[in-house]
Amino acid sequence: MRIITLANQKGGVGKTTTTINLGTALAAAGERVLIVDLDPQGNASTGLGIDRDARDGSTYDVLVGDKSIIEAQVTTRVPGMAIVPSTLDLLGVEQAISAHGDRAHRLRKALRETEAVDHFDYALVDCPPSLNLLTINALAAADAVLVPLQCEFFALEGLSQLLETIEHVRATLNPDLTMHGIVMTMFDKRNSLAKQVVEDVRANMGRAVYDTVIPRNVRVSEAPSFGKPALLYDIRCAGSRAYIDLASEVIQRERRFRDYAA
Repeated sequence: MRIITLANQKGGVGKTTTTINLGTALAAAGERVLIVDLDPQGNASTGLGIDRDARDGSTYDVLVGDKSIIEAQVTTRVPGMAIVPSTLDLLGVEQAISAHGDRAHRLRKALRETEAVDHFDYALVDCPPSLNLLTINALAAADAVLVPLQCEFFALEGLSQLLETIEHVRATLNPDLTMHGIVMTMFDKRNSLAKQVVEDVRANMGRAVYDTVIPRNVRVSEAPSFGKPALLYDIRCAGSRAYIDLASEVIQRERRFRDYAA
């Protein structure tokens, strides 16, 4: 199982939307996908139609050691995709595990259990919009990081802080952590500033930036209120097509990673 963490300490950049729609597109391509909702707000869980009453197991239970990944997973309406949902209990997880020496590796240990590894091809971890212990757990667990980056003026400024955190985690907790890629989100082709931001990020980050750019799209924004990924809500909309293209790029990069490792 490949573990990809989607991280950005800024909120509102399309992180959760990218997690659930990339996961759906990967599942549609035949991959067995697990979404790990590590945000106390639980938007990934809500966006996949998981009622709060149905969240008998959660990422909190996994991190404190009460449940395994397999025990905490919930099936979704997307064939081939499950989720470990979030609850508000996650707000107290730092206090619950802070005294433990393995507090930064709790998620890694859970995801590396043989039963979980054999059950899924990909785990996509949706992080909270902050650089706290939850995000550190997600980075320590990951094989690679995928960064959703909004097409706005301060995009590069926020990215530099995240890259510093990734380097710190690589140096201290997870030496095998790699950058999977940066995906530009909420792109408005009518906005000249958005086009300039994409050009600037590509100039600074080079091949790390995916070719696919995710557009602003009303149908993508509407989908979570119906408890569906955009690809189930309206597969023909521009946002859905972009996420299908992104999944294709992710799979292609995964092949290169495997070839390089071999």
